[in-house]
Amino acid sequence: MRAKLQASALVGAIIFLSTCTKTEAVEHCVCASEDAGVVTAASEKSAAAKPVRQEPTAGSPHVSALRVCDAKDLAPLDAARTYFDAGDFERALSCAAQASALAPSDVIAHTEHANALAALERFEEAKLAYARALAIDPESLDALAGAAHFYGEVLPSARDVDELGVLYADRGFDLATGLHSAEFAVEFAAIGAVTLNDVGRPADALERAEYVLSKHADSGDALYEKGLALFELCRFDEAKKVFTQLVKDPERAAHAHYHLGLILERDPKDTQAAAHFLKAKGDRPDDFPEPVMLSPEEFTAELQRAIKSLPDDMQKDLKGVPVVAEDLPALSDLTSGEPALSPTILGLFRGPSLGESCEGESNPCRSVAVYRKNLGRAVHTREELDEQVRVTLLHEIGHLRGEDDSELAARGLE
Repeated sequence: MRAKLQASALVGAIIFLSTCTKTEAVEHCVCASEDAGVVTAASEKSAAAKPVRQEPTAGSPHVSALRVCDAKDLAPLDAARTYFDAGDFERALSCAAQASALAPSDVIAHTEHANALAALERFEEAKLAYARALAIDPESLDALAGAAHFYGEVLPSARDVDELGVLYADRGFDLATGLHSAEFAVEFAAIGAVTLNDVGRPADALERAEYVLSKHADSGDALYEKGLALFELCRFDEAKKVFTQLVKDPERAAHAHYHLGLILERDPKDTQAAAHFLKAKGDRPDDFPEPVMLSPEEFTAELQRAIKSLPDDMQKDLKGVPVVAEDLPALSDLTSGEPALSPTILGLFRGPSLGESCEGESNPCRSVAVYRKNLGRAVHTREELDEQVRVTLLHEIGHLRGEDDSELAARGLE
């Protein structure tokens, strides 16, 4: 489960004014310019195979003109930084726009421009802004830090978004350490710890968090990411020590209490766990709403209904494969492979896929477990729970049929 804490200062790039449209899965930006839509005789053949960008129409999104930069005797770039630091992002944007117009190849000017765009939550423009800056200088530490922070910590979490954050943070960290830029190296490591946890690479996240803590032992963000990585690696005793420290941190206390609850209920110490869950909910009710927790009997009945609703071919594949409801995944299941599985997994397929030999395997050699408590905390309503039980079954049947996690994620069954 991803729990993003307060984001650190934004860093960024530039933008050309444009109109944008979205596809179903991946956001693309179609830019309209004064040169768009012109097809010469020499280009008619290629135009038949490649759509030509169109002029804006009356229904196109409108981009408001920026105010004139009030630089107050400063260079526009310096004025943009001053306004940004003061939290005046509109003026920062106008001055950064002027700075980048005066110096179109200055990656720092473009970085400040996107810095303001991101702060103003003009995300579609910011996406192109980072691409623009990195096209000018792919090794700019400023632009890489902006892109890493934007994709890793600013935009809502999604696999494609998080993976971009990881790529930018990793590239920036390697460059910064090679250039002996200690400040940038720490910044990239901090962003990397967040994004690596988000994409399910806790061992790498732990390494980055430890790097930050070796330079800044009092970093609450790095300590939280360390605790989260240890939890995801099923190193529960170590994670418990970290989160116990963080309950004294007002900004991170709710998340620390929540993870302590998750750890303690595995012992099981349900009374202590419930107290921590209550504290987390009291501090951050929006982050930790009441779970949809069915009784074991109700959950088993819901699971059986979901199985009966599956297509005939899937029900056929499940013949001889027990599908059982369990409260939480056993530690032995989580740590049976490398790397360890997340303690918050919703389901698990055990055994070889169909068509593979079961010789020498346990009896039954194949089974599916679906986890009541983890599912109850992953949803907000009973309707969502019913749907998530179904999706979890489809995911595990995918494993039964030989698909791996990346293939299932590509089909929307992550």
